[in-house]
Amino acid sequence: MDVIVSLCKRRGFIFQSSEIYGGTGSCWDYGPLGVELRNNIKRVWWRDFVHQRDDMVGLDASILMHPMVWKASGHLDHFTDPMVDCRECKRRFRADQIDEIDWTHYCPATKGNKFTIKAGEPCKHCGVRRTLCPECGKGELTAPRQFNLMFKTFMGPVEEDASVTYLRPETAQGIFVNFDNILQATRRKLPFGIAQIGKAFRNEITPGNFIFRSREFEQMEIEFFVNPHDRVDGRPADEAWHDRWIAECQAWFTRYGLAAEHVKLHEHARDELAHYAKRTVDLLYKFPMGWSELMGIANRTDFDLKQHAKFSGKSLTWFDEERKEHLVPFVIEPSAGVDRALLAFLLDAYREEEVRGEKRVVLRFHPELAPIKIAVLPLLKKRPEIVATCHDLRHRLTRRWLTLYDDTAAIGRLYRRQDEVGTPYCVTVDVKTVGDPEKGETGDGKVTIRERDTMQQIRVPIADLETVFSRLLDAGTAWSEVAAAYPRDEG
Repeated sequence: MDVIVSLCKRRGFIFQSSEIYGGTGSCWDYGPLGVELRNNIKRVWWRDFVHQRDDMVGLDASILMHPMVWKASGHLDHFTDPMVDCRECKRRFRADQIDEIDWTHYCPATKGNKFTIKAGEPCKHCGVRRTLCPECGKGELTAPRQFNLMFKTFMGPVEEDASVTYLRPETAQGIFVNFDNILQATRRKLPFGIAQIGKAFRNEITPGNFIFRSREFEQMEIEFFVNPHDRVDGRPADEAWHDRWIAECQAWFTRYGLAAEHVKLHEHARDELAHYAKRTVDLLYKFPMGWSELMGIANRTDFDLKQHAKFSGKSLTWFDEERKEHLVPFVIEPSAGVDRALLAFLLDAYREEEVRGEKRVVLRFHPELAPIKIAVLPLLKKRPEIVATCHDLRHRLTRRWLTLYDDTAAIGRLYRRQDEVGTPYCVTVDVKTVGDPEKGETGDGKVTIRERDTMQQIRVPIADLETVFSRLLDAGTAWSEVAAAYPRDEG
């Protein structure tokens, strides 16, 4: 994880929020490359799960909602974690996770020397286990008490109880309270889904592991509504659709770069289930800190719509024409975090290789996720005609694919820089492209395309570039197939 964190800061993926003031805990800023990677993940997810399906529509609900939304959903009463506080240093910890934290110990067997001991392990000198604060190693911990994770704020100019509202802790409730609006506007028939990508906020007690758990994050969520009376393949519709969504979500992450052996399913035991869930399955990813949740796919039954109907007094039903009855749909909820997905794609893409005796760091991003698609590089930056050609190519190509121009190093180092940020293709303009008037040589109008993963190079006419990249980046044609049509450049 430390290697990824260092790379992210050095190359402009992710920065600590407000770093010049000492940083804001577990809040992160996405830099020039990070924002492109993040947007690409969201764009591809929205395209695959919304635009390319005829049973989905989209929504962008407000972050601030009526306070009764959170009473109806159960968040005001149940969205809590048990916490303990250190009486000495005042640090706060989740009571159920405190034994998972490395702890500080002043060992009496070594005249009070200070040690940092791995979570759950005893001191190897005196044999004692942690009983005090894991951070300072001196303070006693308070008894556990429940702590609500919602950020509280005030609506309007006066800070009083009547104006209290909350930053949403999830995007799902915005979908549920708009269920009838969307039903009336679109006249959808069951089954259908509503998708949303948006910010959520949780006042986590022990955030950490870089962007894995933070207080401000973004969710990609779907609420897929099904008729509980229908049957699919002989099974209740909600159960069949739940399995379909589990399979589709797992396949999506594999399609865009996560190794199959790094992703597995976790079925929630009965005592793990949320109060609203009939069944929940998590996709777990093998993060550096161990197997942890990448996304969840839950069968929320009809709990949410019934709760909001009860508290609002509004009917949130769908009319079944076949059975001539109003019913409350069941809901299947695939919910993924943008930040966790981004972290997983980063980790799986990272490689360290040895090439000609030197270390090569490369991010093997799927081309659709890569922040920069093409880098245009001059072999000689002191030749005006080469630089002019590069700028012209960058201008042409960036209309369709994000394209970068760079002339700040020798060509070998430029290639390594692009490898390190995951750029799938580099275009190099050289003397052969533009010719050498002093020697009476005319240019051949061709450039070199280098592919990131194989480092193979081919010589391509400038006139063919849009067609070549359309096949590689839009149609998903394999490099080997495209490269076979052009001569190899071994330079």
